[in-house]
Amino acid sequence: MTLAIEKVGPALVVSPQGQINSANAAAIESELLEQIDNGENRLVLDLSGLDYISSAGLRVMLLVAKRLKQKSGALALCGIQPHVREVFDISGFLSILTVVESRDDALDMLG
Repeated sequence: MTLAIEKVGPALVVSPQGQINSANAAAIESELLEQIDNGENRLVLDLSGLDYISSAGLRVMLLVAKRLKQKSGALALCGIQPHVREVFDISGFLSILTVVESRDDALDMLG
């Protein structure tokens, strides 16, 4: 798992590559929450390179969304692969998180 992080206008774009599972979820959570605590309040998670997400990864998504909401921020997910989208759909996360098709759509929404 690698996390590519780049600042694009007012938003921070984070692009995980590989898998988010119980082995690495805590490290990813720590990195994302640190970014938010350091003042980032508009976050785009570009999941186009994400092959797999476990329940531990879903928990990270919820914690990040909650922390951003507390800081009057916003989270948008984009580029979700079909098999990963299915996990989000089954868990009900598609209805509680903001999901758009492309990185550009997410940046436009948060800009």
